[in-house]
Amino acid sequence: MLSDELKLLVGLGNPGADYNKTRHNVGFMVIEEIAKKKNCSFRESKKLFGKTCEYGTGIKKTRLLMPNTYMNESGKSVRSAKDWFNFENHQFIVLVDDMDLPLGKIRVRSKGSSGGHNGLKSIIKHLGTNEFKRLKIGIGPPSDNQKERKSKTVSHVLGRFSKEEFIILNCIIQEIISCIESITSSNWEKITTRLNSYKSENL
Repeated sequence: MLSDELKLLVGLGNPGADYNKTRHNVGFMVIEEIAKKKNCSFRESKKLFGKTCEYGTGIKKTRLLMPNTYMNESGKSVRSAKDWFNFENHQFIVLVDDMDLPLGKIRVRSKGSSGGHNGLKSIIKHLGTNEFKRLKIGIGPPSDNQKERKSKTVSHVLGRFSKEEFIILNCIIQEIISCIESITSSNWEKITTRLNSYKSENL
């Protein structure tokens, strides 16, 4: 179970059927899988600008959040949840896609820049700090050529995974969930090392 120091898991993505299962929505995909495993149902929350659900009781209660603000305004939802539930910045993790990481790789950081990601950029803006945990899930770049990469970025992140890619992604999601469920206040560094060194057997 999650420790009492970790209260909220935030998955980033874009709402609506048009964006379902796209590369930019891997944060949503992890959160949805956790909700499925915990048998909890999402509900719309106007005050939190997103869909939420929760599992566990007392100090073991964990909330899941998927902003419905679209990616570039994700910070509005995260800030609202932080203020409403009176969370500290160290008590939540943001799950987000990362085009600079190859598919099959994960990076966990306790702070850092947005790396050009509009979702993280918005959260940093609304929180007024970059000191919050984020778990980056590699989706790979559209091309190794910088000029071609720039022109294909939008279609790439809004595109869907191939059947082969999805097999790799599913393994990643299961590894992330396994690690998140075992996090305690004393083993964050150990879990970080495990996720950062993860290698998919399907690569």
